[in-house]
Amino acid sequence: MIDLITIVGPTASGKTSFAAELAYKIEGEIISGDSRQIYRQMDIGTGKDLKDYTINGEKISYHLIDIREPGEKYTLFDYQEDFHSAYQNIKAKHKQPILCGGTGLYIESVLKGYNLLDVPKNETLRKSLQNKSLLELIDILSKLKALHNSTDTDTKQRAIRAIEIALFEEEKPPSQRKYQPIDALIIGVSIDRETRREKISLRLKTRIEEGMIEEVQSILSNGVAADNLIYYGLEYKFVTLHVIGKLSFQEMFTQLEIAIHQFAKRQMTWFRGMERRGLKINWIDALLPMEEKTAQAFELISQKE
Repeated sequence: MIDLITIVGPTASGKTSFAAELAYKIEGEIISGDSRQIYRQMDIGTGKDLKDYTINGEKISYHLIDIREPGEKYTLFDYQEDFHSAYQNIKAKHKQPILCGGTGLYIESVLKGYNLLDVPKNETLRKSLQNKSLLELIDILSKLKALHNSTDTDTKQRAIRAIEIALFEEEKPPSQRKYQPIDALIIGVSIDRETRREKISLRLKTRIEEGMIEEVQSILSNGVAADNLIYYGLEYKFVTLHVIGKLSFQEMFTQLEIAIHQFAKRQMTWFRGMERRGLKINWIDALLPMEEKTAQAFELISQKE
């Protein structure tokens, strides 16, 4: 059995359904590598698509989905802890762990065994950064040597938190590695730019029709502050701004559509960066029939074993 199979790809590439199909055929369980699917109630906007985890009437076990309440802050440190708990649980059952997601930082942190710390708030730092623009914050972050998640800096809050973490780690380098790197087979689901854009636009319309705006209204009515939802970025940022009256429906739709396209581009930039940093990604065409994709995966698995 391979230590870990990892499936990555940009949003709208179909990686979840592919991972579920593979898990069904090799008796695997899936660990989510998505920074927002950890939250309960945030279903449509995060694209959980839980129906994808049922294959031929059989439910595929998944982990790290619906484990926190909306409004809670969840760090990379938290993710590493939760990932390894799920990973050991799956291995203890002699099942094949399959990590699947699009949050490159989460995935790379566990594959390479990055040693992270539980970083406290730095109110002095936050006050010194609060008047800077998002672009200025991203520029500061890019100059720091510590690992940072450029895919999740679409709000000032997230950028400031990333700077806070990076500076803390530079000032207090950990003395030893807590988690070891994992020798994983990494499969990337590749989708051409134009097809990806079409799928993103179609999926956004579908999610609105399925009740994404009503989902945000429900979360807000349950007591989650608007600023906390905006913090999560993308759908929850723009739909919240619409719900609280700061964006018209058309403004929300147009700005969100652009933001998701940009996000998918940043995801691919991260994955290419992973390759430059020494992680081999075996790319499979997203548009192939499922049987062909799984056949290619089996071939890669046999080579790895």
